Amino acid sequence: MPIKLNALPAVPRWAALTAHAVPFVVLPAGLWRLALAFGLPVVKSGSRFADPGPGLVAYMVGLTVVSELLAFLTLGLVRNWGEVFLGRRVNPRAAAGAALAGAVGLCALGGWSAYAEYAALGDVTAMTAGQSALFYGCYLLLAAWPPLLAAVAVAYYRRRTAPATGRGRGKGGGAQ
Repeated sequence: MPIKLNALPAVPRWAALTAHAVPFVVLPAGLWRLALAFGLPVVKSGSRFADPGPGLVAYMVGLTVVSELLAFLTLGLVRNWGEVFLGRRVNPRAAAGAALAGAVGLCALGGWSAYAEYAALGDVTAMTAGQSALFYGCYLLLAAWPPLLAAVAVAYYRRRTAPATGRGRGKGGGAQ
């Protein structure tokens, strides 16, 4: 039994599946941040992060909410609200450009995070081996976000800017 996706008919199935996967790729890192914010033992008890103050808690909750909302925007590249928003046609170059800029920004953040981890710029004694495994299990999934977003953005741009040939591309075509 195939999975039913709420995507436009002209959207390739792989693009719809990819767009729907993005929020789930981002979710584990957010759950880890929320666990840390609300005092679950995801770092050592003596660590400076073990008892975050209200400012750090607000930051972690806010980052989690913003990250997940940005991940959900990927669905706009395969659904109707990514083509017509508030009664106006969405410019495909603007939408795809914003998505690709987001993918580049995520790559830059990921690169910086990898460098910071390699250079031990953070508190390297903050986690036990099990806590580190949980952390990396949650955060390594984020490495998939930029390429998934870029792939869906390119598919969106190609679908929205291709001339209508009657073979599934353009405004009125069916599935590719």
